[in-house]
Amino acid sequence: MSLLIYAESENGKLKKMAYEVASYASSIASNMNAEVTAVTINAEDVESLGQYGVGKVLNVKNESLKAFNEESYVDVISKAANEVNAEIIVLSQSANAKYLAPALSVELEAGYASNVVALPETENGFQVKRNVFTNKAFGMADITTDKKIIGLSNNAFGLHENSKTPEVVDFSPEIKGSGIEVKSVDKNTDKVSIADAEVVVSAGRGLKGPENWGMIEELADVLGAATACSKPVSDMGWRPHGEHVGQTGKPVASNLYIAIGISGAIQHLAGINASKTKVVINTDEEAPFFKAADYGIVGDAFEVVPQLIEKLKEFKAANA
Repeated sequence: MSLLIYAESENGKLKKMAYEVASYASSIASNMNAEVTAVTINAEDVESLGQYGVGKVLNVKNESLKAFNEESYVDVISKAANEVNAEIIVLSQSANAKYLAPALSVELEAGYASNVVALPETENGFQVKRNVFTNKAFGMADITTDKKIIGLSNNAFGLHENSKTPEVVDFSPEIKGSGIEVKSVDKNTDKVSIADAEVVVSAGRGLKGPENWGMIEELADVLGAATACSKPVSDMGWRPHGEHVGQTGKPVASNLYIAIGISGAIQHLAGINASKTKVVINTDEEAPFFKAADYGIVGDAFEVVPQLIEKLKEFKAANA
């Protein structure tokens, strides 16, 4: 049996989720006496995937694939799957992967399960555990097709080292023409992207205006976190739309999510439910967010956040 992962990269750098997908596939492979192959597109340092159990890398270098293009990427990944006769293909649940997986499923005639949070159970068929109902519950799904595609929920499995020295092969499949032309790409300039972040610091209208975001960015910097915001904040132009998290924005599956001055509308909660630990800071003790929080602070953000920053800086200095 052979497994294939698509190891995502950005500007040549492999994303954290690429290593998590590799760890997950490697764990499946060890249970099934199988080999893990990765396909990369214009990525550097692809040998590092071997640290997480990848035995072979199909390394694609093609300038026409510099910008994400669903049709062309599906073509490359499907040809990589056929090259190694992959029975299981594992992707992340990034924005790009969510576009790729359904089209790849059609191309390969493969069953697809999204939002998977655990290793498959194979005693009676092939069954995977998934987040369902906007991460409010779990469901079990049977994949009965010969080829299977798994979308691994971000931060669901973690990184597990299984060091190997991978064979790196230049892979240059003929790519069929696409009707899509990418004119330009606008990117969020944050140091840490929301998709890759272990920690997210998010704020809402309780900050009263864009001029007060300095303390949010400072807290994020201390924690090595990404910054995010609620929908009303992005709608008012206080913050870029790329920072909007929630059901209608970017989903968040961080290990720690800090919500400051956000009441907790149901659409926002639906988008961040997959985060493992939620901390809420709000002056309104009746704010809906407190019901979903693991830890809550009833207080003024303009008093609480500066003290939190100070204490964190003291802690980091004492433990440097």
